[in-house]
Amino acid sequence: LIHHDKLALARYNLEDCRLVSDIFAHCHLIEFARLRSQLTGLEMDRYGGSVAAFSHLYLPHLHRRGYAAPDLGAIAGAPSPGGYVMDSRPGLYRHVLVLDYKSLYPSIIRTFAIDPLGLILGLQESGQAALPPGQLPPVPGYLGAHFSRRDPILPNLIARLWLERDKAKRQQDDALSRAIKILMNSFYGVLGSTGCRFFDPRLASSITLRGQWIMLETRKWLEQAGHQVIYGDTDSTFVWLQREADAQQAESIGRQLAAGVTAYWRERLAREFGLDSCLELQFERHYRRFLMPTIRGTEIGSKKRYAGLEGEGEQEQLIFKGLETVRTDWTELAKQFQKGLYQRIFHDEDPGPFIAEMIHKTRSGEVDDWLVYRKRLRRRLSDYQKSQPPHVRAARLADEARIRAGLAPRYQQRGTIAYVMTTQGAEPLECRTSPLDYEHYVQKQLRPVAEAILPFVGLNFSAWSDGQLPLF
Repeated sequence: LIHHDKLALARYNLEDCRLVSDIFAHCHLIEFARLRSQLTGLEMDRYGGSVAAFSHLYLPHLHRRGYAAPDLGAIAGAPSPGGYVMDSRPGLYRHVLVLDYKSLYPSIIRTFAIDPLGLILGLQESGQAALPPGQLPPVPGYLGAHFSRRDPILPNLIARLWLERDKAKRQQDDALSRAIKILMNSFYGVLGSTGCRFFDPRLASSITLRGQWIMLETRKWLEQAGHQVIYGDTDSTFVWLQREADAQQAESIGRQLAAGVTAYWRERLAREFGLDSCLELQFERHYRRFLMPTIRGTEIGSKKRYAGLEGEGEQEQLIFKGLETVRTDWTELAKQFQKGLYQRIFHDEDPGPFIAEMIHKTRSGEVDDWLVYRKRLRRRLSDYQKSQPPHVRAARLADEARIRAGLAPRYQQRGTIAYVMTTQGAEPLECRTSPLDYEHYVQKQLRPVAEAILPFVGLNFSAWSDGQLPLF
């Protein structure tokens, strides 16, 4: 357009700017950035300065106590364990509840007095032969940590932010609520970052390992109450009801379980540690049908990958986590097939006609528009030397074609390439020369999607793809 129709290019660019402006307005992004700047003391364009934001908030309180912060890099870096991820129980289920801890890591910091200054004072207290009368012993952490209970800075800071967020929620101020949530959730990452002067492996580990302990004990409580936990991830627990229930009954059970666990922690932490619990388990959602797939080629349950059917009537929706439908490196064919297949199986319908139809449409060329892969080049094209994945091959072919046509190459400095699989391998969509390899799409796009769910209903994809009927 810059050579042939400059006015059209200007109109295109102006529309692009208008759309971006509309997105910013719809999502309140400028307001969010302004509020975050006010909370952290950082300039609006320092959007990702979590360490600087923490220092801005924490240092004044530290100085008022008469302490100076340590030098950056005073403690050598060491990895901290991550969040709890439970081994899943693969299967196709009815009525699964998701229970989620409200702001788990900030709650742990508040409850267990996890604090950089509190760590130094707590270690001193733990080494004393006797504490002053009326003073409770420090709160035990992990990796030898102990945290003083004497007016800790970080827990008190989070408590104030927590109240401000609750106030923002009541006033329906979504931008402020989101800004406070992001700030609170950043504190754990900051304490585990060697770029922060307060870094100490005992701080981050006392958060994540305490979180793992909380999730394991939560699972024990739920199973002792007669329920089956089929999965858990960082702060969420998935509970199989093992009985029929409508939406209202399931929600009622979920809220009762959440309240029971919350009360359990309140009583246990007061009894064992003399602590006031800030842990709050909440009912998040009820899946009428739920699939926990296996890792491909094994019988082991997957992690961070599942699908569920939530709601009824007009409120019904399919939710996918980590599966092909939400991944950018799968084709539209796989995504449409997965949605249609899961919809039918979750509603106890025969998926056979739909599978046969999708295979036929793929092989007959009726859904060619759905066969495009789109993948980002994470390195410069010249950096791919030892291997040549399909998207790299397609990018090289595209640039060679552009050079032959007297145009500048497009993909030498990264970029996103759209390509298809042909009988001659991967070829760029913009200059394909060979016929499409339809069998590739049947075997590499349809089959993996189908094999994730069909075994749970006693079916096999080969019955349709190979034209063979099962014997049993």
